[in-house]
Amino acid sequence: MKRLSFDFETVMSGLAVLGMILAVIGTWPPAEGISALRWPGLVLVYAAGGIPAAWSALSALWREHVLDIDLLMVVAAIAAAAVGAPFEGAVLLTLFSISTTLEHQALGRARRAVEALMALRPETAFRKGEGGTVAEVPASKLVVGDVVVLRPGARVPTDGVILHGRGGIDEANITGESMPVSKEPGQQVFEATVNLDGVLDVTVTRTVGDSTIARMIRLVTEAQEAKAPSERFSAWFGQRYTIAVLLGAGLAFAAFYWLGRDWEQALYRAATLLVAASPCAIVISVPAAILSALSAAARGGVLFKGGGALETLAAVETFAFDKTGTLTNGRAAVTCVIALDGEERRFLSLLAGLEAHSEHHVAAAIRREAVANGIEPAKVVDVSSRPSAGIIGHDVFGPIWAGNAHLVAEMGASIDDPAFRELADSSQTVVYLGRGATVLGAVSVADEARASSAPALAALRAGGVNRIVMMTGDRRPVALRIGAELGLAPDEVHAEMLPQDKVLQVGDLARDGKVAFVGDGVNDAAALARADVGIAMGAAGSDVALQAADVALLSEDMKKLAEAHRLARRTAAIIRQNLVVAIGAMLVLVTGGLFFDLPLPLAVIGHEGGTVLVVLNGLRLLSDGIRGGDGRAPVQRQPDPPTSVRPEFPSRTTSPTAS
Repeated sequence: MKRLSFDFETVMSGLAVLGMILAVIGTWPPAEGISALRWPGLVLVYAAGGIPAAWSALSALWREHVLDIDLLMVVAAIAAAAVGAPFEGAVLLTLFSISTTLEHQALGRARRAVEALMALRPETAFRKGEGGTVAEVPASKLVVGDVVVLRPGARVPTDGVILHGRGGIDEANITGESMPVSKEPGQQVFEATVNLDGVLDVTVTRTVGDSTIARMIRLVTEAQEAKAPSERFSAWFGQRYTIAVLLGAGLAFAAFYWLGRDWEQALYRAATLLVAASPCAIVISVPAAILSALSAAARGGVLFKGGGALETLAAVETFAFDKTGTLTNGRAAVTCVIALDGEERRFLSLLAGLEAHSEHHVAAAIRREAVANGIEPAKVVDVSSRPSAGIIGHDVFGPIWAGNAHLVAEMGASIDDPAFRELADSSQTVVYLGRGATVLGAVSVADEARASSAPALAALRAGGVNRIVMMTGDRRPVALRIGAELGLAPDEVHAEMLPQDKVLQVGDLARDGKVAFVGDGVNDAAALARADVGIAMGAAGSDVALQAADVALLSEDMKKLAEAHRLARRTAAIIRQNLVVAIGAMLVLVTGGLFFDLPLPLAVIGHEGGTVLVVLNGLRLLSDGIRGGDGRAPVQRQPDPPTSVRPEFPSRTTSPTAS
């Protein structure tokens, strides 16, 4: 239903209220001069309250061939005036105008999420030029590869990677985290976050049009435009029910007249029934809750790609998780190095050269180990990845590969050497390096569960989730170690899975009810798409996750997932409450209109009061949103005054991790 502007509606509502006041004054003591105010007041009410509603109803009927609910109110008011009860019709139009304005103002709070996001974006940036000169330029002029200078207290103009400097970054605007995050060279920063201290040189990795805020704005806009199944049903029901109400009112008029009422009484009763049976509260029940929940979630760092994902998440009974980078930190460390020829430095150089082309967390751990030991990575070219297996490339001596036992078998190599036995039996990830069918050595890498993972899984179980499983391509001993730390039973841990295995497993789980899959990277895209709800973890830096998932967690705090599930279930409960109240009120009013002498003003108050009530009930979700990692609602802090400026120093940048 298309509406006139909010400001115009507010003015018209104010005029309708003024007219109603004049009519009330003129209706009471019938002293000459005061009673003369009655008719000007009624005319003002019918003009200010009736003309906008009639215009909206006729526009919808002419352009969209839709019978608007406004039409019911206008017809009822005209019918009341026709039977000599213009005052009752004026009450109807005044309350309808006020409730419509309040409804739009309330729902506008939910829709202003996009405006709030846009307001966070800085308009200018300090770009470093050749020779170290710094110039202030519009943020929209930044291109990939530019270096910008961030001073203490400045907002990040667009997504980038820290080139020089260290400092604390307030990411509450993006991830909803209530505590600052320490950043160092090589780590990502996101647009609109705040540099609290230190001076940072940041290399631009995304333009303003493709930044995190830009993607959030697109997601929030699309989510608010995408209708949930219950919203689509509500709109479908409202249109058809409006037609039924008009026909029913006509039949009621004929029935009352046939039963002996005069035409004025019959028309008055029909008008009362028309108001009582109007479905305004029913139609607005669902979008009031959905829009509020979407905005509350976005403010807390959780983006739903529409109301459908929100509704489906509320019905999820099984959660399936990827392990690496989702339930675990994704920042592994090398614990053991075995070079069969005894040349560990040469072995690590070759392995680091190969893994320099990978963004997997294990590859990052190997690169860090090489840097820590002052080892220069060997030159490796023509590199290609084997999902959930490893990586293959070429050095000066020919083809070379690194990966897990799956890749070892694919290359026709053997890991029966006694030197590998202890590694194979451990509960750590093992990466083998080989050339052709010969294994050159291996390293073991250990990852740790996120501190927030175990509490999040416990919260999901407490929130009604029947089953939680973990899926990983890692070896079973590794998976069981992480699963035990998270409180998962052995039968809830699925290891040594390829991407296609995860898809099949999600399909098997879906036979028993709705399934949500939580992942963080390219390998999880197929499983994210196969699940009833795909949830991308740490999606502030992952394009693939945002495209494949239905829900994006911008923070890597797993407790946000449990909060999102709680919000989804809360939204479903609010929708049920709204529908019960709306349908119950309508049944009471219709019963009064059919079998009792229900006054038209009382029907108006019941109808408009019910509409405002369900809107306000839905808006409760705005204050019931996603909370920060410490259990508190995320807050927007002012940047602290700079306490120190750390010296800048060069550092090798790395790509963001994706598993």
